[in-house]
Amino acid sequence: MNDTIAAVSTAFGEGAIAVLRLSGPQAVNIADALFTGKTAPSAMASRVQHFGSLMEGGRKLDDVLLSVHRAPRSYTGEDVVEINCHGGVLVSRRILEALLAQGARSAEPGEFTRRAFLSGKMDLTQAEAVMDLISAQTDLALRAATEQLEGRLGARVRELREALIGLLAHVEAYIDFPDEDIDPETGEALLARLDAVRDEARTLLGTARQGKILREGVRTVIYGEPNVGKSSLLNLWLGYERAIVSARPGTTRDVIEEVINLRGIPLRLVDTAGVRETADEVEREGMERTQRELERADLVLHVMDGSRALPSDLPEIRSGAQVLRVLNKIDLGEHSSWAGEPAVRISCLGELGIAALDEAVFERIVGGQAAHRDWAVAINARHKACLEATVTWVQAGRDALAGGLSPEFVAEELRAALHSVGEIVGRADVEDILGRIFSTFCIGK
Repeated sequence: MNDTIAAVSTAFGEGAIAVLRLSGPQAVNIADALFTGKTAPSAMASRVQHFGSLMEGGRKLDDVLLSVHRAPRSYTGEDVVEINCHGGVLVSRRILEALLAQGARSAEPGEFTRRAFLSGKMDLTQAEAVMDLISAQTDLALRAATEQLEGRLGARVRELREALIGLLAHVEAYIDFPDEDIDPETGEALLARLDAVRDEARTLLGTARQGKILREGVRTVIYGEPNVGKSSLLNLWLGYERAIVSARPGTTRDVIEEVINLRGIPLRLVDTAGVRETADEVEREGMERTQRELERADLVLHVMDGSRALPSDLPEIRSGAQVLRVLNKIDLGEHSSWAGEPAVRISCLGELGIAALDEAVFERIVGGQAAHRDWAVAINARHKACLEATVTWVQAGRDALAGGLSPEFVAEELRAALHSVGEIVGRADVEDILGRIFSTFCIGK
């Protein structure tokens, strides 16, 4: 925290502008040494852009817009300088080198946001939301990240933590004053409070699936025999010709993966090689990859040719995912053997039934309750592990209390639960998890 860090915060490559950041105790002094304009950075009002030039050794690096954001009212809580220069790769690199030559050091991945957390500008859930906001692929994912960045999840976790602190203080009071006892009424009240804490943790745990969906998408494997229209379905959903479509069987021999937005849900479509008996070595490798994709799938769309007779022996789909049967080519007329068979009927060629397929896939993902779900709160895998531990420890404390064990046993379980909850927002010894969280960030964020 005593270092001054610098980084290019915009994506690598050419663009209209690039943004560089400085943060730390020497940020303004370094800017003073390089910036030439009507006002020196040290004399600038906070959060006001000034036009000038960055000079190094009498040589102009670029014309820039520079602003100073003074502590503590800045992103990191420290003095921050932001420089907007032209968006060439070379010019932004030269400016960064000049900043480093003046005594700054290159920022580590996520270090700006890490400093914001350490300065108390945000809790860990908000810090993680920054990366979720950057990587959001749909409006629902964006909304969830925004709500988390504003502190909605953190507020609920802090309420949970405060409830645990109250419970622990109550129990430890009886440990400090052994002449007092927990009468049955107080004991029942404590059990009810423990139940409420446990149930709230379970409610938050219930958002883990939607959090995974919003952040990672639903891995949807398009599966079936050759020439049933798997690649045609992929192309239709994407709106352009991504996969080669041919009447020749076995055209698709590798896995093709693309993402679409299905009503706010990222759908990771995986087009696979058709499954059949073949002596072609390359085609067999494609089918082995198909099986590996089935094992990773969240949802399998089993595409079949509805114009042909229902096979007497449908292939076994070795996957733990949900399977949705899709009958394609209904424009050719549906074979009578399919009568009464549950499936979504479509025609990729005639673009028929696609709305019904969208609805069926959406229902499989959200269970028909999307309108009633609070998708704005969606925990991630780290939160899930902490909350699972919290539920375990709270239940153990409840069992100890209900079983008449001494208050010391109850307190020990509640202290462990409190530590687990604290890890979610960073109110615990979290040095180990900090590195893991912020290492996923890009340089300059």
